[in-house]
Amino acid sequence: MPEPTASQPTWTVPVAPGRLDATVRVPGSKSITNRAFVLAALASEPTLVRAPLDSRDARLMLGALEALGGGWERRDNDVLVRPLVHGSAEPASVVLGNAGTVARFTPALAGLGSAHVLFDGDEAIRRRPIAPLLAALREAGADIDDAGRGAPPFTVIGHGGLPGGKVDLDSSASSQFLSALLLAGPAFDAGVTVRLLGGTPPSEPHIAMTLDMLRRFGASPERDGQEFHVGPAELSCPDFTVEPDLSTAAPFVVAAAAAGGTVRIPGWPGYSTQPGDWLRSLLVELGQRVELTPDGLTVTGSGDIPGARLDLHEVGELTPVIAALLCFADGPSVISGVAHLRGHETDRLAALATELSALGAGVTETADGLAIAPAPLHGGVFHTYDDHRLVMAGAVLGLRVPGVAVENPATVGKTFPGFVDAWGGMLS
Repeated sequence: MPEPTASQPTWTVPVAPGRLDATVRVPGSKSITNRAFVLAALASEPTLVRAPLDSRDARLMLGALEALGGGWERRDNDVLVRPLVHGSAEPASVVLGNAGTVARFTPALAGLGSAHVLFDGDEAIRRRPIAPLLAALREAGADIDDAGRGAPPFTVIGHGGLPGGKVDLDSSASSQFLSALLLAGPAFDAGVTVRLLGGTPPSEPHIAMTLDMLRRFGASPERDGQEFHVGPAELSCPDFTVEPDLSTAAPFVVAAAAAGGTVRIPGWPGYSTQPGDWLRSLLVELGQRVELTPDGLTVTGSGDIPGARLDLHEVGELTPVIAALLCFADGPSVISGVAHLRGHETDRLAALATELSALGAGVTETADGLAIAPAPLHGGVFHTYDDHRLVMAGAVLGLRVPGVAVENPATVGKTFPGFVDAWGGMLS
């Protein structure tokens, strides 16, 4: 885990003035947005992606597609994505930033062209796992030079297409490895059949999301246990609307539980493959009142939170916010099933144990999660390690703890550039 950079600007989180009564609109889902952009780039005709997320990760994805021969233009709050054109053999570069979806989803697209494409980004992306995906892409026919690193920087050497076929994949570190192969599979000569090794991948909802979106774009993915197949297909979805990001909504709906009162999230879908939809059942389990209507989700909290034992294997990205909430519980809690979070934007388990404990909580790492022993909390700097979800966790703490100064709040621009303003609006 990198050292925190305390010299970066901080945001002193406002304490909740009392019970909440707020309506918060959250931006489009990052996971859906970047999958839609990839599928649109592989389609046979332009796709109007409505209400996509506009954030650093989404812009990096659009930049990557442009570097690979695609095109796009903004139309008010929407984005028109044009299909990839594989005519150029000129060398190209894809800037990854610290965007896992860009690093995992776009190398296969480079293999469809004829250019040498260099992939590199922030120092943090060089530490995030990708070797199993590169190995599977090589099985599918990709020519990749990574100098044995199994991490960026690496170069994909295009030869005008990828044969595809059967590949083995260890997706235990990230479900994005599997999604990357399935999203590109319709453009492979023989499609792709992926046999999973190394156990069940984390975040089953993200796999379901990928399969659902492939179907919406005209592919016919199949699943038989730990084996997945998608055949060659001509993709098309001229008009696609992105759902609100339910994981980005997490700190807001959790705020109702932490501070008491009511928070409404307009546009919450009646059915969703997003991991964040699990928040509805979690909050009920924690004794809060949850109502889903055609207008959206309403959460009314008491401010009282029981200790809990939670397996978050399928919804790991919610761990930072949930861990912060459980610091206010009336008893100890355990979060399990999330060992893979050590390979996210930072080592999230180490970061959470360090930062929550520094403000007074008793939080320790376990083999696959966190043990949380609530204790009196105090203010101080909450380091975020360039991780957007840690900014959100710090915001939750600050609801009830005066003087929580969240380091580098701008890093939340990865998923919600307007987060700080929206948080303040919720409390005003």
